[in-house]
Amino acid sequence: MKKNKILIIGAGGIGSYLIEVLNRTDCYDITVADPDKYEEKNLTYQLCSKQDLGNNKAEAQNMRFGVSHIKYPILTAKQLWGFDLVVCCADNLDVRRLLYRENCAWLDLRAQGRNCAYISYRADRNKHDVLLAGPEGSFSCQGDSWDGSANAQHFSHIIAAGMGAQWIHRYFAGDDVADFKVINV
Repeated sequence: MKKNKILIIGAGGIGSYLIEVLNRTDCYDITVADPDKYEEKNLTYQLCSKQDLGNNKAEAQNMRFGVSHIKYPILTAKQLWGFDLVVCCADNLDVRRLLYRENCAWLDLRAQGRNCAYISYRADRNKHDVLLAGPEGSFSCQGDSWDGSANAQHFSHIIAAGMGAQWIHRYFAGDDVADFKVINV
């Protein structure tokens, strides 16, 4: 059986859970791209362990699940070639802008605090400017008010990963999938 080739950009709060779920199905040839390293603050909401601290996130996912990995940033359209689907799990507007302007199949997964969303390449292109608006920089999927404690932790990143896995699995099965969905918990 031919496995669909998926590039997952970001192995943090959303990406680490998405990798685990999709890898369990054994339906996909997964490549993970992430230049970041796991830090202690990641332990409460990302699929990592104390042994992963200081290690590159993509490489750690390779060690855990046997997926291919890229330890450097995705900066060019050429890096997207050869994949059946590219999934953005990184809070990085530059990566999103790259995906949104390229002619490839992509899925953008987002979470911030109590909200999560997915946007696919099939969404209305007239809305892309709105979807790409916002302050520059990277934000935790825990939201901007998270104090770093386990008591204040949010879990919408796991919802985003689950919605993404469902969308991906149904998309490749040829089922109807929504182009855009937002959930507030």
